[in-house]
Amino acid sequence: MKRAVNKRNKNKPEEMRAEYDFTNGVRGKHYRNMQAGYTIMVHRADGTTIVKQVKPPRGAVLLAPDVQAFFPDAETVNTTLRSLIRLVPHKRRTNLKQKA
Repeated sequence: MKRAVNKRNKNKPEEMRAEYDFTNGVRGKHYRNMQAGYTIMVHRADGTTIVKQVKPPRGAVLLAPDVQAFFPDAETVNTTLRSLIRLVPHKRRTNLKQKA
């Protein structure tokens, strides 16, 4: 059996439906709270509850969507940053290491 083919035109951007109203929306409203961590609670039908604390890994860096478009994975981000580090003067690099 073949899978159903999606008939939407992939070149045409999706349009927002008329019933969606984001006039009072605030972009990034919960960003800082999510960085601090959050709790997931799953209530099962048998009455038990599973609680999971979720925190981003230490040192995790989130990229803005426009930046993510240029960096598909961590390897490309690290390679680019390493090439930029070479441009920082040596004296500045040693001062930064001493402060850390």
